[in-house]
Amino acid sequence: GIVGAGGNTGAVGFGMGFRQLDYKEAFLIMGFSILGSSLLSVFINIKGYSALFWGEDQVVSKETGTLAVPEQNEEDAADVNA
Repeated sequence: GIVGAGGNTGAVGFGMGFRQLDYKEAFLIMGFSILGSSLLSVFINIKGYSALFWGEDQVVSKETGTLAVPEQNEEDAADVNA
């Protein structure tokens, strides 16, 4: 659930909250921290992809979207095999 999505840090933090506080305060803190993190996710921007409210996706053609195998350099190959 919600605690598992936070990973180990979320489990420890929210576990301490439920241990030290009453349930109403612990759920309020958990709820507001989740609301805060979800509002901040609007600002995530990944290069080449549009953000939630701005930017454009970059279309990659098949010619430029493939990886090329580099040529083997004899000097580098000697270093690897040494």
